[in-house]
Amino acid sequence: MANHLTPDELSEELGIDRQEVIRVCIEEGVPIYQGKIDKTLFAAQLQALGAVQPAH
Repeated sequence: MANHLTPDELSEELGIDRQEVIRVCIEEGVPIYQGKIDKTLFAAQLQALGAVQPAH
Protein backbone atom coordinates (compact mmCIF):
# COMPACT_ATOMS: atom_id res chain seq x y z
CA MET A 1 0.00 0.00 0.00
CA ALA A 2 1.15 3.53 -0.75
CA ASN A 3 2.73 5.53 2.03
CA HIS A 4 2.14 8.97 0.50
CA LEU A 5 -1.53 9.86 0.25
CA THR A 6 -3.62 12.86 -0.75
CA PRO A 7 -5.53 14.63 2.03
CA ASP A 8 -8.73 12.98 0.73
CA GLU A 9 -7.22 9.49 0.82
CA LEU A 10 -5.71 10.08 4.26
CA SER A 11 -8.97 11.38 5.69
CA GLU A 12 -10.83 8.33 4.37
CA GLU A 13 -8.23 5.92 5.75
CA LEU A 14 -8.09 7.52 9.21
CA GLY A 15 -11.77 8.44 9.43
CA ILE A 16 -11.20 12.15 10.00
CA ASP A 17 -12.27 15.20 8.02
CA ARG A 18 -10.11 16.34 5.11
CA GLN A 19 -9.88 19.86 6.52
CA GLU A 20 -8.67 18.41 9.84
CA VAL A 21 -5.90 16.54 7.98
CA ILE A 22 -4.76 19.78 6.36
CA ARG A 23 -5.03 21.72 9.65
CA VAL A 24 -2.83 19.21 11.48
CA CYS A 25 -0.27 19.33 8.67
CA ILE A 26 -0.09 23.12 8.78
CA GLU A 27 -0.11 23.51 12.57
CA GLU A 28 2.28 20.63 13.30
CA GLY A 29 4.65 21.07 10.37
CA VAL A 30 3.85 17.82 8.58
CA PRO A 31 4.96 18.46 5.00
CA ILE A 32 2.58 18.23 2.06
CA TYR A 33 4.76 17.57 -0.97
CA GLN A 34 3.20 17.71 -4.43
CA GLY A 35 -0.23 17.29 -2.85
CA LYS A 36 0.68 14.15 -0.89
CA ILE A 37 1.29 13.50 2.81
CA ASP A 38 3.49 10.83 4.36
CA LYS A 39 0.97 8.59 6.14
CA THR A 40 3.48 7.29 8.71
CA LEU A 41 4.68 10.77 9.65
CA PHE A 42 1.10 12.06 9.88
CA ALA A 43 -0.02 9.14 12.06
CA ALA A 44 3.01 9.59 14.33
CA GLN A 45 2.15 13.26 14.76
CA LEU A 46 -1.47 12.44 15.61
CA GLN A 47 -0.26 9.90 18.16
CA ALA A 48 2.12 12.46 19.69
CA LEU A 49 -0.81 14.86 20.00
CA GLY A 50 -2.81 12.14 21.75
CA ALA A 51 -5.47 12.22 19.04
CA VAL A 52 -5.29 8.48 18.31
CA GLN A 53 -4.37 5.34 20.18
CA PRO A 54 -1.29 3.47 18.95
CA ALA A 55 -2.03 0.44 16.78
CA HIS A 56 -1.23 -2.93 18.39
